[in-house]
Amino acid sequence: MSKKKKIKIETEDEEISENESAEVEETPVAEIVEEEEGPSELEQAQQEAKDLRDEMLRMRAETENLRKRLQKEKQDSIQFANERLIRQLIPIYENLDRALKAPDTNVESLKEGVKLTSDQVLALFKKENVEPIKAVGEPFDPSIHEVLSQMESNDHDENTVIEEYSKGYLMNGRVLLPSKVVTSKKPQNEEPDDKDNASAEAEAKA
Repeated sequence: MSKKKKIKIETEDEEISENESAEVEETPVAEIVEEEEGPSELEQAQQEAKDLRDEMLRMRAETENLRKRLQKEKQDSIQFANERLIRQLIPIYENLDRALKAPDTNVESLKEGVKLTSDQVLALFKKENVEPIKAVGEPFDPSIHEVLSQMESNDHDENTVIEEYSKGYLMNGRVLLPSKVVTSKKPQNEEPDDKDNASAEAEAKA
């Protein structure tokens, strides 16, 4: 803090003679009195910069804490979702295991047990909004179908799904697993035959 010096004027009595009247002449005497001033512009700027730096560090710490909390919540959410799914699969597995361990198992009872298990799985799919993808007879769609091979066919339009190796599934409208399919293509001898027929017709007209 800087200080400004202010000069205060005081007086002291001058000695007078006995013959003079008792008049007092005041003689100024300088006395330095110090008076405090406010902070300078530089000091104010330095204080503002310090306050801004402290605020920035505080915001950075809060942002980092928020990031860590969100990351932990995301991990907990994924773990909880997996636990919930496994919890629903356990009774299905136990029913299948009991059917396999039954002492009087025959083909019919085994088929019945498998059917019950299949129904449980389908019920779980429905609960989780999982549905099969339509494939056979549908036009090939690369967003939901995966082509394993192509087969020549006169009975289908080109790039139509004519066989399905394994089903695909959607979950909440999003592809969970694409269908593995076979698509149709035109026979190789189709175009030459057309050309031959056209040539034969031209020759007949000539």
